[in-house]
Amino acid sequence: MKETPNLKYIKELSAGSEDFKQKLIAIIKREFSEEKNEFLKNYNVMAYLKTAENVHKIKHKIGMFGFEEGYQIAMDFEEGLKVKDTSLYSKFILILESIERFLKTL
Repeated sequence: MKETPNLKYIKELSAGSEDFKQKLIAIIKREFSEEKNEFLKNYNVMAYLKTAENVHKIKHKIGMFGFEEGYQIAMDFEEGLKVKDTSLYSKFILILESIERFLKTL
């Protein structure tokens, strides 16, 4: 995967307010961890419709971190899970791990 997470969109949202940017990052850090854990829990018990819902929530954060290709992978994975197609799991996990590493640096 060639895409790397960035804060471009978050900086645009914060419109120069460092305080707002930091609050937004704190919320994302907390939510991302919770959503990833819920995703893994549902995926591991093969609750694919619930997993698709988890991916739906997570994909917006993927987009916020500048992943265009990653966002499309998330969309395709979400749709695939609805028909029990898990073929994009490994690509999706790489995206999540990349974001998780990035969040640790913030």
